[in-house]
Amino acid sequence: AGAGGGGGELQDKERLYQLVADLSREETREAALLELSKQREAFPDLAPILWHSFGTTATLLQEIFSIYTLLSPPQLTASASNRVCNALALLQCVASHPETRTLFLKAHIPLFLYPFLNTISKTRPFEYLRLTSLGVIGALVKMDDSDVINFLLTTEIIPLCLRIMESGSELSKTVATFIVQKILLDDMGLQYVCTTAERFFAVSNVLSSVVQGLAKEPSVRLLKHIIRCYLRLSENIRARDALRHCLPEQLWDPNFTACLRDDASTKRWLQQLMYAVGGGQ
Repeated sequence: AGAGGGGGELQDKERLYQLVADLSREETREAALLELSKQREAFPDLAPILWHSFGTTATLLQEIFSIYTLLSPPQLTASASNRVCNALALLQCVASHPETRTLFLKAHIPLFLYPFLNTISKTRPFEYLRLTSLGVIGALVKMDDSDVINFLLTTEIIPLCLRIMESGSELSKTVATFIVQKILLDDMGLQYVCTTAERFFAVSNVLSSVVQGLAKEPSVRLLKHIIRCYLRLSENIRARDALRHCLPEQLWDPNFTACLRDDASTKRWLQQLMYAVGGGQ
């Protein structure tokens, strides 16, 4: 059985190398992108193989560049969106892997995704493109790496996330808010947002706007990230003082927060937030 398992592993490796090689040929690229993105969980070494194999990263970037002309005016079709999102899924794999994450950042690859985050068309192909691009950034911030946070702050990711938090789908809003949350949880990120009133109010006004939207269309997972953002902001003295005047009144309303009854950690965060900004209204 052991020998058979080893043979199967060898076949898998050969299949993987063949698919990566297929990326370099125009006629086999689309099928290879689809297959690799579907199978990426099955290949633990996929990220280093993609990064270190000749020309593969350039090929994935070419997929990204090729749809820039479809962004404005918005002409992105479902098939073009699906194809580039398969390429983005492979880049997310590279962004998540400890061996390739720093190389991915040093090459400034996230910057090539910012034009996708900057789109405003609400059609499904654009929504899927934004969500998949956010997934790549989300994979980076999950690693709790200060180099990642520093890169994202210096490249102005926060305004892009704030806009999606205001106008995206529920899922895109959730991932964008998660990214802002992870930035705030880093000391450098909290300091950045709280350094000027303009930055603080840009963030808190959008958080408040999302809460107003949740009054009409509730989402427990989105509310959870919003509350965590507010709680983290309350750890800064100036921000805490400001929150006493601009925390949305819905957060004090037991009917609004009743959806959290089964979420002990978020209920605790909310109680801590209420206590930090003054205990009651």
